[in-house]
Amino acid sequence: MNTTNDTLPLASGAWTLDPVHCTVEFTARHMAISKVRGRFHKFDASVTVGDSLATSNLAATVDMSSVDTNNADRDAHLRNSDFFHVEHHPTMTFNSTAITSVGEGNYKVDGDLTINGITKQETLDVVFHGTETFPGDGSFHAGFEATGTISRADYGVDFNVPLSAGGFVISDKIGIELDVQLLAPQN
Repeated sequence: MNTTNDTLPLASGAWTLDPVHCTVEFTARHMAISKVRGRFHKFDASVTVGDSLATSNLAATVDMSSVDTNNADRDAHLRNSDFFHVEHHPTMTFNSTAITSVGEGNYKVDGDLTINGITKQETLDVVFHGTETFPGDGSFHAGFEATGTISRADYGVDFNVPLSAGGFVISDKIGIELDVQLLAPQN
């Protein structure tokens, strides 16, 4: 296991997602007074660990139809052309372009995020929580947490309703929260 600042502290190879121990969540301000939380239930990701951060990368895909905000009507609205336009853009993707160490166990992951067919450069703040062997089957896991903020308008998701006191019902800034467990490469 490497521990220098120019490598990930993981064995080289393709680490795959353990989907039952992961969450892909988001938050949006509603009427500027509270947050609405949502999640996606279908997603996949892999991290290829190279000899250095420069040769390591992350690729992720999210099934936009799996959105869940705990409100069926709102979820149906999110799937239509006002928001995600799932019929024409069924997935959201993220492909890293750079991974940078910013201190012990902390990283910045820059990458191309594509939503609604629009690709923009975004940055995730990533915290590495360590590795552990799962006692149930002996598999080796690594844990990460990633956060970020995006502008939904940057991706053509600009539906909104003005409020009488000013502002809008839905915030432009969307918080991203990911909890991820990866499985070690199978040799």
